[in-house]
Amino acid sequence: MKFFILDDDINVIRILKRIIEDRELGIVIGEERNGIKGIEKIKDTIPDIVLIDLLMPGMDGLNVVKMLKEEFDDIEFIMISQVSSKSMVEKAYRYGVEYFIYKPINAIEVEAIIRKVMERIQINRTISSMQKIFANKGGNKPAKIEQSCEHYLGSILTELGIIGEKGSQDIIDTVKYAIRNKVNLSQATLRDILSNLTDNPKSMEQRMRRAINTALTNIASLGIEDFMNSTFTEYSNTLFNFEQVRAEMEFIRGNANKGGSTNIKKFLIGLISHFESLNN
Repeated sequence: MKFFILDDDINVIRILKRIIEDRELGIVIGEERNGIKGIEKIKDTIPDIVLIDLLMPGMDGLNVVKMLKEEFDDIEFIMISQVSSKSMVEKAYRYGVEYFIYKPINAIEVEAIIRKVMERIQINRTISSMQKIFANKGGNKPAKIEQSCEHYLGSILTELGIIGEKGSQDIIDTVKYAIRNKVNLSQATLRDILSNLTDNPKSMEQRMRRAINTALTNIASLGIEDFMNSTFTEYSNTLFNFEQVRAEMEFIRGNANKGGSTNIKKFLIGLISHFESLNN
């Protein structure tokens, strides 16, 4: 990820830059201490994420965001502020800011928020790529591509040992629906998505969760038997949080009181990403 830091305090810039580099979050491609000058530099560099101070000389952070969002809607902004008034937050949301870092700077908080924004960007890019594939990929008709998607997803679920689970078809149907209807998984709730597929979204979600939990157990078992197993290396970090896979492995070994947990959205996004790579 490419970062730009816009803050009138050089010490804050240095701290944020060090956090980004030390924690390998990406690269800082620019910095500025003046709002107006910052706009021009951001236009020239087009970063993925801008960390921007609320109060700066030249132009305040909110108006900088407002101007840039009109031209660069894909850039994500993280607001840095010493104040947290309700009116300021509401105004920031209207202008396109959804994430805040409050001074004094806390490295753990900064990393956590940046990783959330990075995940959101990745989700949006994956969904956008999949929509383009379904809209027009090599002259294929959408129906043909959708059939290919179902077959490919089925092959992954077979590798994970869950194709026979009740929730496996639910998983496939949800992925296909999200792509076909241009659903942004980072913004829509899972329950809202499932409500368009069934009259009982709660039961559907439970079936999916049970299937994905089984997949977690299966992938962890493969890792215990052979850490270099192709299925394990391919999916342990793309469909699951690897720390949770490791926790499940320790549970199976009898070294922990509980196993790992799953994230349905991450699993679905991972499936979309795998199909995207197949078609690129």
